[in-house]
Amino acid sequence: MNRDLYIDFAKGLATLSIIFIHTAFWSGQFYIPAEVRVFSLVFDVALFYALSGITSGANIEKTFYRLLKLQITYMIFVTFLFFLDYFFKVFGLSFFSLEWLQKFYSTFGSKYATTSISIFPQWQNLGNWYLHQYTNADTFPVVMGSFWYLKVYFILTVFGVLILKFFPKHINWFIGICIGLTLLFNIFPWFYPTGQVGYVAFYMAIFLIANRIRGKKIPTKMIPVLYGIVAVALVWMFWYYGNEIFYKINKNKFPPKIPYIIWSLFSLTTLFVFYNRLKITKENFVTYIGKNAIFFYFAQGLSSSLVYFLVVPLKENMPWWILMILIYIINIILAFIISAGLKKVDSFGWNILEILRRKTEIK
Repeated sequence: MNRDLYIDFAKGLATLSIIFIHTAFWSGQFYIPAEVRVFSLVFDVALFYALSGITSGANIEKTFYRLLKLQITYMIFVTFLFFLDYFFKVFGLSFFSLEWLQKFYSTFGSKYATTSISIFPQWQNLGNWYLHQYTNADTFPVVMGSFWYLKVYFILTVFGVLILKFFPKHINWFIGICIGLTLLFNIFPWFYPTGQVGYVAFYMAIFLIANRIRGKKIPTKMIPVLYGIVAVALVWMFWYYGNEIFYKINKNKFPPKIPYIIWSLFSLTTLFVFYNRLKITKENFVTYIGKNAIFFYFAQGLSSSLVYFLVVPLKENMPWWILMILIYIINIILAFIISAGLKKVDSFGWNILEILRRKTEIK
């Protein structure tokens, strides 16, 4: 079966958008206007859940094996991150001082103050990361700040494949339940649960809707209708919540509430409209990113942390929009280089696990 390059292309564009979002919302807090930071959310993480729905099937064994591989790759990465963070702290304490390290970490802003600078490894952090409790990695704060997506992805995929496998004739009912719960949580916010329920209800609806259009093409005559609905929803949002809601889109993202849901409709509609309509016939830079999206996702957390050290000295010396473009390009280049290195780290980790398996297998 030939690989659908449109999926890789869409994943690549979505990944580039995530890099821009983290360029704008992390180091960009120091110099990028709030309006631009909000507009960066137009193409956001909801696209990944939709793409997952399009590519998912009812094969439980295949899905669980894919998730297991992802979990192991994730554990290899956070192990590497743990020692990278730890050895940097040991280096700073050994050759400089605690004050030097504190000044170094102050570059990220007071919001990300460190709590565990020590020559002793904080093993509990590594254990928490393995179990998807994303305590901060002091040296690379963007990494754990962006990992909320991964926990939701695991939960969503498990429940999604169970629905596709055991309730194939009732998928529309589950879509209705997820939409109904999302509306319930928003209309009666005192019912809005803590934890992952709010995330899963909304993103599961996207996952299942995307799965329903798998292999299909939205009719041409429906395209203006869909964009019209999006436009009406946006007009209603600004009329009902007021213009100030524009600056609160990101606050309505965690967990997703009505304003953020409406804000994400444009990108989701665009993804579905071009699916099976836009033909990507040759691999390119964007499809390469899409094929290696997980490593770029890991890498952008590291690169988006590193660019802080360029932003702080440069933000007073050039117009904000020039600096934004420059930092974004540098962030992409760094993510590209780091992702290549992470693929090698991942390969090395799998080789170690294979050696351990051979040493410990029962003969």
